[in-house]
Amino acid sequence: MSTEPFDAVQRSRRGLQWRIARRYLASRRGRGFASLITLIAVGGVAVGVMALIVVIAVMSGLQTDLREKILGANAHGIVLERSEAGRMEAWRSVLNLVREDADVVAASPFIYTEVGLNPPGGSYGEGAVLRGLTGDSASLAVTEIDDHLVSGRMPFGASESGKPGIVLGKTLAERLGLFPGEPVTVVAFQGAEITPTGIQPQMRSFEVTGIFETGLYQYDTKFAYIDLDVAADLLRMEGTVTGIEFNVVDPWRSGEVAARLSEGLGFNYRVEDWQRQNASLFSALKLEKYAMGIILLLIVLVASFNIVSTLIMVVRDKVREIGILRTMGLRANDITAIFVLQGVAIGLIGTLIGTAAGLGLAWLLDTYEFITLPGDVYFIDRLPVDINPFDVATIVVASLLISLLATVYPSRQAAGYTPVEAIRHD
Repeated sequence: MSTEPFDAVQRSRRGLQWRIARRYLASRRGRGFASLITLIAVGGVAVGVMALIVVIAVMSGLQTDLREKILGANAHGIVLERSEAGRMEAWRSVLNLVREDADVVAASPFIYTEVGLNPPGGSYGEGAVLRGLTGDSASLAVTEIDDHLVSGRMPFGASESGKPGIVLGKTLAERLGLFPGEPVTVVAFQGAEITPTGIQPQMRSFEVTGIFETGLYQYDTKFAYIDLDVAADLLRMEGTVTGIEFNVVDPWRSGEVAARLSEGLGFNYRVEDWQRQNASLFSALKLEKYAMGIILLLIVLVASFNIVSTLIMVVRDKVREIGILRTMGLRANDITAIFVLQGVAIGLIGTLIGTAAGLGLAWLLDTYEFITLPGDVYFIDRLPVDINPFDVATIVVASLLISLLATVYPSRQAAGYTPVEAIRHD
């Protein structure tokens, strides 16, 4: 038996439901207030969706930007020896073992300490984190600090004046008033000598050979790089290093590589990947992103109450027409579908407008960067944006689902009228 007549009736019934719902969305003469409420409901959904997309894009951009900057100035993982002195003596064998791992693409030794920097005259100084690197291609492949140079050169061997070279962060150099070619004195308490007059720190004059800028405030204002052998001589660490740093093929698998290396090296060594080193920071950002998403989702939820109030007003206004439609043969399900379609149309239009506005505003923020941030407070100096299609799709689906749920009560109220009650309604 053919179902074509039944299908045609169903299509005709759905078409009638949509035409009536569309008619109720429009304002008749003298009924402009209902239309205004509809526009307010659409606007509420649009504003909520727009705000949600922009904020989530900014939070995602913050995570991505920080991750890229951290990976650009740091290795994917480090190997340290568990010792009171904080030094690694058998570092060459450890380096060879790390390089043998199939996922490790670069590895090199490093020295890490905190020092004081004094410009010529010595009237002002700054604390800094001093890192000693080999300066060869393997070391630069790990830190990639040469990619962030804004002036000067790499590597940082002996300068033209014969003094060892040092590369400073841009903000650190600005605070000290230093430029490439100028001298600076490094004062280190690690390896200090005990003399009859007291503790004598290690001091050496360097020449600034380069200035770098990563865009991450903590690095640009604190970090300085010198040659590994010079650092070992300054800190009296001849033959030893602080540890081994390495990069892997996939930074997201650095934890697996770190666990594998830790098992191979044994208990005397500690291996940490970049995710573990910065776990608290990224956990806080992730939690903040979810918290902001939930808070802003409440805007869409509040807007859904506008949909409820709009539909209730339309139901109260159209009671007689509902009675007439019921006497003409429309079932309760048809009446329900009419008001569900009306509410979903409000949510859909508002969601589409909000999505377009949110994506447009996010694009403007990303392209023109007209919002700047104080780097000493927010780690970065601009408002980053990263539009994740999955996040946008989730927001759109959530908005439409909330809009659909907002139609349940008004549509059931409309379908609950009997034809007689609706026609006799005053």
